[in-house]
Amino acid sequence: MPLVVPGITSSSGTDSWTTKLMGKTLGDKHDETTFAKKDLPGNHRVVDSDGGMMTMDHNPDRLNIHVDKDGTVKKVTHG
Repeated sequence: MPLVVPGITSSSGTDSWTTKLMGKTLGDKHDETTFAKKDLPGNHRVVDSDGGMMTMDHNPDRLNIHVDKDGTVKKVTHG
């Protein structure tokens, strides 16, 4: 799990989403290992670890959810 130092490596909003999402998959419902997609903010994107295409524009309000090949959240950022 990546090191998260509040106020240094992330913003408070990012900290909150990191706590909610880290190590889980995204799905249709909440349970111990899944977070419901419907509860994500409207301005978000899921970034695959395979280096797939994505826009390079910086949007500080956009939640970026980085997932590995099996769909597990590995990193959460804003931008």
